[in-house]
Amino acid sequence: MKSDSVVIIPTYNERENIEAIITAVTSQEKAFDVLVIDDGSPDGTAGIVKEIMQGDLAGRVNIVERSGKLGLGTAYICGFKWALEHGYDYVIEMDADFSHSPADLPRLYAACHDEGYDVSVGSRYITGVNVVNWPIGRVLMSYYASAYVRTVLGISLRDTTAGFVCWTRKVLETICLDDIRFKGYAFQIEMKYTALRLGFKIKEVPVVFVNRELGTSKMSGGIFSEALFGVMRLRFTNFKKKNNK
Repeated sequence: MKSDSVVIIPTYNERENIEAIITAVTSQEKAFDVLVIDDGSPDGTAGIVKEIMQGDLAGRVNIVERSGKLGLGTAYICGFKWALEHGYDYVIEMDADFSHSPADLPRLYAACHDEGYDVSVGSRYITGVNVVNWPIGRVLMSYYASAYVRTVLGISLRDTTAGFVCWTRKVLETICLDDIRFKGYAFQIEMKYTALRLGFKIKEVPVVFVNRELGTSKMSGGIFSEALFGVMRLRFTNFKKKNNK
């Protein structure tokens, strides 16, 4: 039976993690389907997913293969459109490397499904700093980047760059997804800020973020710079609902 929710997992060279993360997501008591957006991983990530799709999880796991590294933001936009086309009511962003715990998925889902929020965010900073195994420099960079975003954009959201997010169908149908401009971590800021500006309610759900043990981080200086300078442009953006374009 098809779930009402799908977890989107973007991948590039995640063969060490992909089978385990799919198993962990689909083993939750609440049923979650999975959509992998693979950007042409040369390590065979896509092949592993296709093998899984032929087994017991047939129909619950799907993949979209893209030709190369096109950016995190475009991967999620692709996944959002796929999820809407396939009738899902709740769409969750999640990393492949277990930095986001699959055990937290039901809490993100419940914040929207049971509590009535439009968006729920797995927040590293709503109850302090809940990050494990990050170098202190990266922790400080992330924490103060979120503080900078709050100041510039005038919002109270504590974890603006979080990549563990549950979106309701209503939000994704309202946002003009083709107008989302950023590709890296600034994408996470832009999506949340757009939702807030359009009047949607966001709840931050406390989670613990654990740095990956397997595979290679995709963070780069360019991605961080986009987030740092992109928020200035967001501050002066006019936001329109999709049906008003």
